[in-house]
Amino acid sequence: MEREQIEAIIESLLFIAGEPVSFRRMCEIIAEAPKAEVQDALDELIKKYETPDRGLTIAEVAGGWQLQTSPDNALWVGRLLQARPIRLSRPSLETLAMVAYKQPVTKAEIDDIRGVDSGGVLKTLLDYGFIRIAGRKDVPGKPLIYGTDRRFMEFFRMKSLSELPTLREMEEIQAEQLGAAQNELPLDGGAALAEAAENPAGEAADGESAPAAEPEAEAGVKTGVADGSDPRPEPEPEAELEPGEDPGAEFDPEGNRE
Repeated sequence: MEREQIEAIIESLLFIAGEPVSFRRMCEIIAEAPKAEVQDALDELIKKYETPDRGLTIAEVAGGWQLQTSPDNALWVGRLLQARPIRLSRPSLETLAMVAYKQPVTKAEIDDIRGVDSGGVLKTLLDYGFIRIAGRKDVPGKPLIYGTDRRFMEFFRMKSLSELPTLREMEEIQAEQLGAAQNELPLDGGAALAEAAENPAGEAADGESAPAAEPEAEAGVKTGVADGSDPRPEPEPEAELEPGEDPGAEFDPEGNRE
């Protein structure tokens, strides 16, 4: 196969997928071409999309490659979609950070750290697709355990969990995507995340309980749109394990389900 043809196929796959496509999956689909040729074609296609006159980019996120709108054009894309961007409250960001750094983690463990019930916040994060139910912990009562899902890495632009941002960085990424005029969260205080990651005893850094969960703004996550907006209806909450998921299966923090 000619490299130009492979490039065109990869471009079509990224356009239609709506989510990151791993290199392994590309090679499985383009079985007629050697892996080295698929890699060369992918590299060349990425270079073509890096030019400033393109409205799309190819970003490496969540263990794969995804076709996204250019962040520079987020204002005009938002006007077309007429969708509301995601606004996560401080309790939601804190809970999301705890899940990310301590996964797999149970609701009781999160409640111990925050000092308040986190059921409502966890439901919101499940609705947004930032976290998922990863199984059950092998202790009396078999409580559900939570971990981050692929959309978490897409939204915060991570290739893998080794690039986990601090709470401050999470707020700044959200503020950048919302736009400074729309942002309602202060860009301060990474101490809560540091304490959550470093203090397994669950003591708050200042000896006080964390604030109660706030109502979440209505929004969703759009895979492939750089401003984090979503014109689609919000997903239904996940109340139980996914069909066919083994409660005792090995936990995959990257959210891969191949």
